[in-house]
Amino acid sequence: MADENYETSRFSLLPEGCIANIVSFTSPKDACRAAAVSVGVKSAAESDTVWERFLPPDYGEIVSGSNSPVAAYSTKKELFFLLCDSPLLLDGGKLSFRLDKSTGKKCYMMCSRELQITWADNSMYWTWTSLPDSRFAEVAELQSVCWLEIRAIFKVQMLSPGTVYEAYLVFKLSEEHDGLDCSSKASIKLVRENGTEIANEMTSSIFIVPPTQRRVMGRRRRRGGLPGQINADYRISRIRRDGWFEIELGNFFIGGGDQFDAQIEFLEIEHLNWKRGLILEGIELRPKHF
Repeated sequence: MADENYETSRFSLLPEGCIANIVSFTSPKDACRAAAVSVGVKSAAESDTVWERFLPPDYGEIVSGSNSPVAAYSTKKELFFLLCDSPLLLDGGKLSFRLDKSTGKKCYMMCSRELQITWADNSMYWTWTSLPDSRFAEVAELQSVCWLEIRAIFKVQMLSPGTVYEAYLVFKLSEEHDGLDCSSKASIKLVRENGTEIANEMTSSIFIVPPTQRRVMGRRRRRGGLPGQINADYRISRIRRDGWFEIELGNFFIGGGDQFDAQIEFLEIEHLNWKRGLILEGIELRPKHF
């Protein structure tokens, strides 16, 4: 403990600019911890020199092109946390942008209006409505379909390089929802402009609504597993801090300078039972936390 205090004291004696340069090579979380070391380190760790390094290189363009107002800020640290806690609307309200608080990497959500949804233009199957707790002007509500197919295409150059991204379907359920407790398929494939795939398509099985215990027990007895449990190979939804639900659709890695599309798909076209009550806000991409 004495040695640690001695090393901390020596570090605090470095010039503020030197400390700031060192801290800028860490992470936002580490910078906040460093600020608690001493008054001198706090000044360096909270400087614009540090926090501008945690902002994406094109943050000025993103902020100036926002369709939603950005609150006043006086330091880059304040701007960083504004972009973490208050998502911006971009591209005419089609995209939502924020920063990941622990890494400073970009997160995007594509609104449901920009997704490729089979039969979304037919009000017998899908309708469009506004919800006060949605960040977007409108969301899609499933009225009744047996063929459920949703797709998003993201240009990966808009994301942070050197990052594993996870894709999430963000949704709610109406009180009258039905037919969504069967397994669905999610897939991600990375495609060049000429249509060739960069890597093998990654697929997974998911449950928008966990199946009833009766259905799970029946399936588990046939497979010899334990009753009342869902196969570990399946993903299930969870509630978010903003009150919506999400379910992971898969993940992929972006290297430096990659130029391709991430095609993300969610579909249920095998059971072909009638489904209703899915309220779709969008598909979100955000860094994977290890």
